[in-house]
Amino acid sequence: MATSHSPKAPSTDKGKPLIERGPGFRSGLGALPKHLNPATIGAGLVAAIFGCTGPALIVINGAQEAGLTPVQTASWIFGIYVFGGLISLLMALYYQQPVTGAYSIPGAVLVVGALQGFTFAEMIGAYLVAGLIVLILGLTGVVRKVITWIPFPIVMAMIAGALIRFGTGVVDSLLSAPIIVGAAIVGYILLSRFIKAIPGVLGALVIGGVAAAITGSFGAIEGDVGLIMPELVAPAFNIGAILAVGVPLALLVIGAENTQAMGVLMAERYRPPFNAMTIVSGIGGLLAPLFGGHNANIAGPMTAICASDQAGENKAGRYAATVVNGIIFGLFGIFAGIAVALVTALPKELTATLAGLAMIGVLLSAFQSSFSEKRFQLGAFVALVIAMSGVTLFGISAPFWALVGGVFASLMLETKDFRFREEINAMDMANVPPAAEASPRVENQS
Repeated sequence: MATSHSPKAPSTDKGKPLIERGPGFRSGLGALPKHLNPATIGAGLVAAIFGCTGPALIVINGAQEAGLTPVQTASWIFGIYVFGGLISLLMALYYQQPVTGAYSIPGAVLVVGALQGFTFAEMIGAYLVAGLIVLILGLTGVVRKVITWIPFPIVMAMIAGALIRFGTGVVDSLLSAPIIVGAAIVGYILLSRFIKAIPGVLGALVIGGVAAAITGSFGAIEGDVGLIMPELVAPAFNIGAILAVGVPLALLVIGAENTQAMGVLMAERYRPPFNAMTIVSGIGGLLAPLFGGHNANIAGPMTAICASDQAGENKAGRYAATVVNGIIFGLFGIFAGIAVALVTALPKELTATLAGLAMIGVLLSAFQSSFSEKRFQLGAFVALVIAMSGVTLFGISAPFWALVGGVFASLMLETKDFRFREEINAMDMANVPPAAEASPRVENQS
């Protein structure tokens, strides 16, 4: 990673560049071919299948219930998937990390519920305000300061609690579709046990898909299959829509999606570009609404899949999974008229199982990082419980409140752990050469 400093580069505290430097696009593109293998391609495919099925149906069903036209629906899909895929390509190739773009799934739920109370143009105005808020937070460097200050075990506990639903989703799916899910699990076990060069989740996809076909579980293709050109949407600004949708959506992007993605990357021992992730989410939040999309940002679940051990043992090459995911996302958005009709045919139980199996490594790492040390244990436990609860307050989802609750618990009852951490960090910084400040550092918890 480049370490030289440019005197003209905008910077935040202690000389750190505002936008973190990475190896660069030339390096990322040059190394990409050697990292494209069954593991990275399989993980990228699974992440794309997850992101293009259940979440897409939330948008499609919500648009239909709100009476949006097929063109408006296709434009919405175009905005969130094309720009989400572009974020994946830019971030993965520049930083050579599995920083994966998509859109906020909780945000989709939020805006679908609000579509009944505001015009589509007013919703677009609220989306633009949300993107502007996220961009400003990134440009100020606030997010990097907050994330690096929050104790690492609390962040990891939030990740464990937020993603555990994918694990329990496998159990629920097994009860509702035992043949399909059972076959997928068998495929996962067989490849994980006997062909370790290929990720187990790829075996789950193949054998689970065969079982779905044999049992006739693939649904019928709904709607007209054809190309629909996206259209630009003119915004209208309504203070009610901004307060009800724009502000909560911005907090969801920061407090749910970006925070999850940052935590996942730290759990896998990457050095996430905190500010860049926030800034690009803000830019995506300004571009996607031009076509009716509610936002395009760094996505927690897709980052978790592409950063997991299912993307291969070589962590330096897992960014290739994000590249694969980004290409599929982009194509899904471009051919939204066809994709929307086809996606309804996939069994939802198979999709949920693939996502859950892909999350196993991330969940194990998150739980181990949360409770392997003696410090911040109470705060980590509180964060875990709140994240698992799925509570939503003031339109803000559980991951945000998990961090707030965990930090509050530690500040009240584990003050000695904060003092110990400050002493350790002071000792570390005294021995860190100036050039090392060019990239964010993962907090030392030893």
